[in-house]
Amino acid sequence: MITEGSYNIDTTSIILISYRIVKGDTYMKKIGFGVIGAGGIASRRTIPGLLLSEHAELIALMGPNMERTEALRQRFGAKRAYTSEVELLEDPEVEAVYIASPVVCHARQAKLCADYGKHILIEKPIAMTADEAEEVLDYCEKRNVKVAAGLMMRFGTQVNNMRDAVLSGKIGQVVSGFSQFTLWLPAESGNWRIRSELAGGGSMMDMGVHTIDLMEYITGMRITDVASMNETITHSYDVEDTSTLLLRMENGAQCVVQTNYNLPDEAACWRMEFFGTRGRLLGNTVIGQDDTGTCDALFLNENQDYDPKQVHNEVKGISLTGEFGNLYTREIDSFSLSLLENRPLAVPATQALHIQRVMESAYKSSRDRTLEKIL
Repeated sequence: MITEGSYNIDTTSIILISYRIVKGDTYMKKIGFGVIGAGGIASRRTIPGLLLSEHAELIALMGPNMERTEALRQRFGAKRAYTSEVELLEDPEVEAVYIASPVVCHARQAKLCADYGKHILIEKPIAMTADEAEEVLDYCEKRNVKVAAGLMMRFGTQVNNMRDAVLSGKIGQVVSGFSQFTLWLPAESGNWRIRSELAGGGSMMDMGVHTIDLMEYITGMRITDVASMNETITHSYDVEDTSTLLLRMENGAQCVVQTNYNLPDEAACWRMEFFGTRGRLLGNTVIGQDDTGTCDALFLNENQDYDPKQVHNEVKGISLTGEFGNLYTREIDSFSLSLLENRPLAVPATQALHIQRVMESAYKSSRDRTLEKIL
């Protein structure tokens, strides 16, 4: 039996196990997290979400600038700050690592984490290419390291309301879907997301990865074919600021995924919609970094005969409700419990690899003006 302050010994590392007191002499184990790439999304969203987790503890932060990293350490109450990955990985209290560095760094850092036996939660995409990502996952598997992907929108309340409605047949056969996910991202020096050599792509790679994944997650179907147009029509950088994908699902349903870096935030409408033979789901602001939004649902008991009048304004739906929370806390809790209780990963990195192959096929479709089969 493992007791407080003891060590869990495996073939790759010696990991200090930390506990916190819950009631009296009862202890609850928490996973000790280190963060590689402590700026950006990590400092704005994931670390604050981690601090709310019942199953995780923030141990260490790593960033290239010690002054900034130390300021973040003090802000979030982490135990230690480092400027190198190796220093963080040698910390015996770090059991799992969240990687939120520029994409170009992901593969090297993930392999290094695996060398030290640290489990990994990695932001998408896993690597610069799908082949490189597959190599990373094979490398981690051989070292018994679990890897989850940062597709946190799967933990959204309305997203799961929509998934439950679709999978229970409430809208009948899904025949079409639509998503629109946008922001305004001007050309600014120092922003790695607008440089292809660092990010691997633009609005589709950065934002579309989430909504492409949600098309599969909500419908419970795989994508079989993709056609795409990707353009840079507004800004002066070398990744796309405008992207539209047409996806064919397993049952023949056709879904559209639009992402933009060139729509003002004030004009944005983040939508996720599905239509079926017996109803519809209209999700407004159900995607993004907050667990918010509304879902207008229409469920029909039976199909009506053809109506030549085509009157739609009298049809009223119902509003789906639920208990909203923090997407990042749910993500951290889910990953931590997978490690603590040996549960299957809710979002295994193999799914992110699959979505990256879909996106690479979409880029090829745009270049060659072809319809691409997803193998």
